[in-house]
Amino acid sequence: MKSAKPQDERARPAPSGMSADEWRLRCELAACCQLTDLYGMSDLASTHISVALPGPQHHFLVNPLGTFFDEMSASALLKVDFEGRVVEGDASALNPAGFIIHSAIHRAQTDLVCVMHSHTRANNAVAMQAQGLRPLSQKACVMLDFLGYHDYEGAALDEDERDRLVRDLGPEGRVLILRNHGALTVGRSVGEAFCWMHRLETACKYQIDGLAGGVALHELSEATIAHTRAQGRRMLASGGFLECGKFEWPGLLRKLERERGSSYRG
Repeated sequence: MKSAKPQDERARPAPSGMSADEWRLRCELAACCQLTDLYGMSDLASTHISVALPGPQHHFLVNPLGTFFDEMSASALLKVDFEGRVVEGDASALNPAGFIIHSAIHRAQTDLVCVMHSHTRANNAVAMQAQGLRPLSQKACVMLDFLGYHDYEGAALDEDERDRLVRDLGPEGRVLILRNHGALTVGRSVGEAFCWMHRLETACKYQIDGLAGGVALHELSEATIAHTRAQGRRMLASGGFLECGKFEWPGLLRKLERERGSSYRG
C-alpha cells in the first residue's frame, strides 16, 4: 500500500497576519532542518540554514540557536533583515556567524532562495585535504562545474568576509567547500540547496572511504573527467533531466512525514 502524500503546504492556512508564501517557505525550511538531522548532517545548534522571503523588505528566515534540527518547526524560525536586526523572534537566538554567511549570499544573489551550511565529518575531512573533492567517483565528477572553494579566515564573524564568500561561490556556483570548516550549498529552492548538500556529503564519504582502503585508486583520465563534468551540467542544472532537487524534494517531504511526522509544520 502506498503511503499518503503529505498535505500540500500551500493549501494550509497561514497564521494570522502572515502571507501564504511566507508560511510555505517556513514549513519548507523547517522540513529541511529536520531532514538534515534525519540524514546525519546536523551539528547540534552550530550550523544553520536560511530562506529568503519575497518582497521589498529583504528579510530572510534562519534557524535560531538553541533549537536542535530534529525539533525545528515553522513557527520557531527567526526573521532577519540584511542589517542583522531580528524582525521576528528572539534576537538573542541569532547566530552571528550564521548572519554573516547567509546575508552575504542573499544580498548578492536574490535569485537564490535557500542557503545551507553544514559541518559534517565527511565534508570537514575533504575540506582539510589540499586537493579538496577529487574526481574519483561519478558523484564527484558530475558536480565539479558547480563547485568552488573558500579559504578559512577564522569563525565567520567579520562583515568583510561576505564579499569573498560571494566571489568564491560565483554567479553559477551551487556548492562551496569551506576549507578547514565545512560546506555551503545554495539553490533557487529549498529542495535544490538540500539535494546539493546531500550530493556533496555522499561524494565526500566515497572519497574518504576510498582513501582509507590502503590500496591504489583507479584515477580517471582528464578527458573522462571533462566529459563527465559536462554531462553533470546538462543533467543537474536548471532544465536538466535530473535538475537538482526538482524530483527529490516531494519524496523527501513524504519520507520525513513517514519517519518523524509533521511537527515541522508547527
